[in-house]
Amino acid sequence: MARPIWTGVLTFGLVTLPVGLYTATEDHTVHFHQLQRGTSDRIRNKRVNERTGKEVSTDRIVKGYELDEGEYVVVEPEELEEIAPGRSKVIDLAGFVDLHEVEPVYFDRTYYVGPRGKEYMKVYELMRAALDRADKAGIATLTMRGKEYLTALRAQPAVLVLHTLHWADEVRDPADVVDLLPERHTRADSKELRTAGQLIDALTIDWDPREYRDTYEERVERLVEAKRKGEQIVGEPEPPEATNVIDLMEALSRSVEQSRSRGRKAGGGKPAGRKRPARGKPAERATRTKQARRPEATGDLASLSKAELYERAGAAGVPGRSKMNREQLIEALGRQGAAA
Repeated sequence: MARPIWTGVLTFGLVTLPVGLYTATEDHTVHFHQLQRGTSDRIRNKRVNERTGKEVSTDRIVKGYELDEGEYVVVEPEELEEIAPGRSKVIDLAGFVDLHEVEPVYFDRTYYVGPRGKEYMKVYELMRAALDRADKAGIATLTMRGKEYLTALRAQPAVLVLHTLHWADEVRDPADVVDLLPERHTRADSKELRTAGQLIDALTIDWDPREYRDTYEERVERLVEAKRKGEQIVGEPEPPEATNVIDLMEALSRSVEQSRSRGRKAGGGKPAGRKRPARGKPAERATRTKQARRPEATGDLASLSKAELYERAGAAGVPGRSKMNREQLIEALGRQGAAA
């Protein structure tokens, strides 16, 4: 099992839970070495004194803050540790926000949060289930590796996860970065907007990350293998031309019809997006689907977690469920049951 990269306590009101953070993702990027052209000689980076040109060992390097050109204040690692905020290693949940209110641009890295002992499992699961049912994220600050982070704690079906967030002053205003943005008074044509909405509905699918893979990494590997064998390298096709504004409505309409036609072929006459793999025996799946469609079998929807509601919505074929929060799922399932 992996070791936690950080340990401390998570506080929730007067409840304290000892936890550890675990890296949730790993990098599979293809890495290259630097070589001198025409040779197999590796190029390596060295730490060199710019005045003497001599290499300096790591233990002889210190941090310096430049006050003026050539004038520095030297800061030792111990001194930085002394002033680090949150030295008590506490994740104190200051409040809770609706998940959809946190713009994706604020999210940075993700960590799994695990209890530091079996005796804490009940408290851990209570916090996870409560956050899942509320469909909210707990906001807190965290000090890790000499840096303070703004974080959001949220629930997944089996585990608590912690996202580090960018601070507000780290997020750029899009108007300062993007040269061309629509003016506030600019409005899309209502007919075009409706057709674009139909296209989104026709292309709505269940979220399953297993259906996607890094194809660029695969192409790099094929490129390396082809060059090793001396084979011809076939490039990728050029991107399609931009849609002319005059042809926008036609392009949207044709896209809707094309996606619906593709769905009818895949679903035996009915439009269908990609579905997540069904679980259980065919008879059991059919029974679950029928139960999800009958209002008397839905039970008390308010008592279900978001994951359970989403599973029922999938079985009932509720459109747009992947973008719904917990309350919207309850409302949609209620309408579905009333119409059944």
